[in-house]
Amino acid sequence: MTGTGKRRLPAEWEEQSGVQLTWPHGDTEWYQLDKVLECYVDIAYNILRFEPLMIVARDIDEAKSDIARIAEKKGISIDMERIMFYQADLNDTWARDHGAISVYGENGEKYVFDFVFNGWGLKFASNYDNQITKSVFRDGAFEDDVLGVDMRPFVLEGGSIDSDGQGTLLTTTECLCSVNRNEYLDKDEIENELKTAFGLDRVLWLDFGQIIGDDTDAHVDTLARFCSPDTIAYVSCEDINDPQYEEFSSMMLQLQSFRTPDGRPYRLVPLPFADPIYLDGYRLPATYANFLIINGAVLVPGTGSPKDETARKTLQEVFPDREVIVVDCRALLSGHGALHCVTMQYPKGFLRMK
Repeated sequence: MTGTGKRRLPAEWEEQSGVQLTWPHGDTEWYQLDKVLECYVDIAYNILRFEPLMIVARDIDEAKSDIARIAEKKGISIDMERIMFYQADLNDTWARDHGAISVYGENGEKYVFDFVFNGWGLKFASNYDNQITKSVFRDGAFEDDVLGVDMRPFVLEGGSIDSDGQGTLLTTTECLCSVNRNEYLDKDEIENELKTAFGLDRVLWLDFGQIIGDDTDAHVDTLARFCSPDTIAYVSCEDINDPQYEEFSSMMLQLQSFRTPDGRPYRLVPLPFADPIYLDGYRLPATYANFLIINGAVLVPGTGSPKDETARKTLQEVFPDREVIVVDCRALLSGHGALHCVTMQYPKGFLRMK
């Protein structure tokens, strides 16, 4: 895509019009679907306390029935009037990676970019998920002044990038330089594509930090996240006996070498390294970096460990004006993801409200 003017990729902490969830069903690849659905309802409930929600479902009536049944079981109230439902065929439910990426134009124009989603480097089927953004756009999910932009053939997942909203992007070489994504482009060419698409001044490349059990090729939203233009929260491994200790020590040193646009070191905020969680002897990719920033709150993926509260308190200091809430996301780990992975936020004025 050829750039015209200076675009801007907003930061997640900017005011939002709503968040997308893509609803699980019996044919999606989830272990213990009932527990996963309960987690989705918990996430939906907490989002709706602060802003509207868009749900994409294979069957809208089935999704509504799931929500009503589980909300009654939990004794919570879900305001269905603040949910926009859209129907589409689905392979899976990782909205972060098949959802549209919101971008501002030079004069405030609003775009939703639809990149190619190829199942995390051709690991999983994505023929339906790759069509979801086009489907909901066609069905009126976005305001009339939002322009949909087809970004083919560039392959990009939302979980692989993190923006400070001011022209700096944080990402990983392991993911974006994967041969099964944009195999004919080298690193410099990929960086140029990102700069053109998003109006970037800089790309910060992390070369370390893939979590055991992760099949995204080191999405940055599992490792390190902008919390403000000069603050990065990151996963810190302090257990020298953990097999990932050296990898995450190297990541920390690289983060320490990064500088803000005006040449200062970033304020680095260490998040606890999640306690190991296993499924059938396989270590799952638990991480507190997979938090979601919404209007007035930060939702943190919990693992049932005392470290959940440590992570909550740490992020509460970083976001003093937001309520930091732990949501138990152990059920999502069976699918090798967590809270940020199953959501996609849209800035103010993007989603069409009821």
